[in-house]
Amino acid sequence: MATNNIYKMSFSQVYPHYIVKAEKKGRTKGEVDEIICWLTGYSQDQLQAQIENQVDFENFFLEASCLNPARNLIKGVVCGVRVEEVSEPLMQEIRYLDKLIDELSKGKAMNKILRQ
Repeated sequence: MATNNIYKMSFSQVYPHYIVKAEKKGRTKGEVDEIICWLTGYSQDQLQAQIENQVDFENFFLEASCLNPARNLIKGVVCGVRVEEVSEPLMQEIRYLDKLIDELSKGKAMNKILRQ
């Protein structure tokens, strides 16, 4: 299987776009970070280290300490793709993150986004 180009893209290149998308809709960087930490199990310091080290998406998820088991509750379409039907595990993790940021930018309450 060919490696998807996004897998080798630095997470730190995409991270600012997540923040801009959220802030345009009145949400905060702190909320973006909370979502990322909830999904991946990273602490705030670990997340910051991943950003500073310019880790690619593949390693960003491979090095995640504890992917949240509730992430399988994330359902819906983002970028024209139904996230629960993505068959490639790494791509599904990336789509989960995209979906959560999308929900944040659409004004969904944090407790709903974090499946609480």
